[in-house]
Amino acid sequence: MDNNLHILAFGAHADDVEIGMAGTIAKLTSVGKRIGICDLTDADLSSNGNTVLRKEEATNAGDILGISMRTSLAFPDRGLFLNDEYIRALAKVIRTYKPQVVFAPYSEDRHPDHGNCAKLVEEAVFSAAIRKYQTEGNETPHLVERVYFYMINGFHKPDFTIDISSFMDQKLAALRAYKSQFEQMEQSYATPLVNGYIETVEARERMFGMLVGVTFAEGFKTKVPILLKDDLIGD
Repeated sequence: MDNNLHILAFGAHADDVEIGMAGTIAKLTSVGKRIGICDLTDADLSSNGNTVLRKEEATNAGDILGISMRTSLAFPDRGLFLNDEYIRALAKVIRTYKPQVVFAPYSEDRHPDHGNCAKLVEEAVFSAAIRKYQTEGNETPHLVERVYFYMINGFHKPDFTIDISSFMDQKLAALRAYKSQFEQMEQSYATPLVNGYIETVEARERMFGMLVGVTFAEGFKTKVPILLKDDLIGD
């Protein structure tokens, strides 16, 4: 079976990708695009929930969004540092699924793991394209066409936005699949996530939408200019 993906989104923890770009994923899977998610950790140091529960929640969220695959590299939570072992593991994932486009968290974020995830992904994307760079299994090199960055904790001026007005409900449903993280339950530890976090994300996407004249949009960052072809003027 062809494992190739149109998009591969990396996150430090399960729920990172959903916070930043669940609406975009839902929009693209609805038209047949193959999208995968790779979580770098099992989020075992999360203040709420546990590894087993978080994996179940991640699976449910992925089903809601219609993704083609999800995997975890099980790196240590709060241990995402730039090293050769991690870079090679990410490069192997990239070579295995051969995505056209890769997404990673935007580096300016209050959680250090998110910024470090971005650095690891950039290193891995570069290395995955080098013919003599070795990964476990000796997968063939793969050149990713573009790398973009989604926002998790923060409101930054986007370099481009994607209209998700028709898919905001799916995004919210995917976020609510992570009950251990976003719902205040009897024994929940009081984290910033259980006090209106989903509502904050919804407000951010509404603000991004307002900037471009739609109801909801997700904002993204890029390090290289975007080439417009036939979409300079709409229909």
